[in-house]
Amino acid sequence: MGTAAKENDKLNLVLFGPPGSGKGTQAAKLVDQYDLLHISTGDLFRYEMGNNTPLGLKAKEYMAKGDLVPDEVTIGMLKNKVVSNPGVKGYIFDGFPRTIPQAEALDTLLSEMGQAVSGLIALEVDDEEIVQRILNRGKSSGRPDDNDEEVIRKRISVYNAETSQVFDHYNKAGKSHKVPGVGSIEDIFEALCTLVDKL
Repeated sequence: MGTAAKENDKLNLVLFGPPGSGKGTQAAKLVDQYDLLHISTGDLFRYEMGNNTPLGLKAKEYMAKGDLVPDEVTIGMLKNKVVSNPGVKGYIFDGFPRTIPQAEALDTLLSEMGQAVSGLIALEVDDEEIVQRILNRGKSSGRPDDNDEEVIRKRISVYNAETSQVFDHYNKAGKSHKVPGVGSIEDIFEALCTLVDKL
C-alpha cells in the first residue's frame, strides 16, 4: 500500500467518467474497499435543499431565477459534509470539481484541513461505446434523455470540455490518471484498486 495507508493521511479521490461509464458502480465499490465517504454534489444539493438549510435555501434562490448555483455555495455544502464525517479514511468526490475555480476551491478546503487530493481518476470509454450504452439503458430507464442520441452526444461533449481542464489541473501535480472503463465490472475495479494502492 502506498501513502493511502499512512496514519492521518486521508485518501481523497476525484472520480471522473462520462455519462454511462459505470462511474457510479465503481464509486460504490471503492467506498466499500477503502472505507471512504462518497460525496456527490447532486446528493448534497438534494440533502441541503430538502432540509431547507441556509445553504439549501440560498441554492433554491439561484435556481428559482434560472441561475447557476455559485461555487461558494457548492463548496459550503461540501465542507459541511466533510466536516460532519471526520472518522472516514477519505473521500470520493464524484463529478466534482468540474471547473478550475472549483478545483482550486476544493484544494483550498482540503489544505485548510491538512489534506489534499490524492489523485484524480478518469474512466475512459470511447464516445461511440457510451452512446450505445446509454441508448441501451434508455430502453429500461424511462429517462427521455437516455433515448435521444443528440442529447447524449451533447452530454458527452460537455463532459469532455469541462473535465479536460480539471484533468490538466491535477496532471500538473502528477495526480491525474486514466483507467480504461471497458470490460467487466470486476476487471475495471481491479485496475482501479491497483492504481489507488500506488497513490
